[in-house]
Amino acid sequence: MEKFTVLKGLVAPLDRANVDTDQIIPKQFLKSIKRTGFGPNLFDEWRYLDEGQPGQDNSVRPVNPDFVLNFPRYQGARVLLARQNFGCGSSREHAPWALEEYGFRSVIASSFADIFFNNCFKNGVLPVILKEEEMDVLFRECEASEGYQLTVDLEQKKVIRPNGESFSFEVDDFRRHCLLNGLDDIGLTLQVADDIHAFEEKAKAARPWVFQSLR
Repeated sequence: MEKFTVLKGLVAPLDRANVDTDQIIPKQFLKSIKRTGFGPNLFDEWRYLDEGQPGQDNSVRPVNPDFVLNFPRYQGARVLLARQNFGCGSSREHAPWALEEYGFRSVIASSFADIFFNNCFKNGVLPVILKEEEMDVLFRECEASEGYQLTVDLEQKKVIRPNGESFSFEVDDFRRHCLLNGLDDIGLTLQVADDIHAFEEKAKAARPWVFQSLR
């Protein structure tokens, strides 16, 4: 998993509350359990005017000109602004996969659905919770200024605005450690690979008949 320390990037505003995971990545795209291939269909039902299907050539599909991510000024955005209860609905891990592959490394909102919130940390996406009034400031500034960028500093736990002022946010120490060091569940396990191997060798010596049956 890619490390997350300090991110400075273009911001896109999704001014909608209660965005659920089926809107983030619609159900017909969940046939794969690979972590790749979902970015092109992020917010598929809002980005396009037709119904998308897996394997479809998106370049020939009719684009919704009124959806914010299709605006030229937001192309290449790395930070997504959202409203309360972002990521509600089913617990599909494909939602943060799609966000990350599209290019978003951080989502800033006033609240998140719990399972989606947890899944973000496991997949290299930083969900940041700010107060409603702080979100209002960011939305206003973003919409008023083309090319608006924010700096999301996980080390200092701050969202820094272009004028240098910042909003602080809280993050669990363990989750912060994992993101700063690029550790997902597999990475955490590999940190104790030597201990695991030693345990296996000890178990083989104590119960060789068990391991013989597994050959």
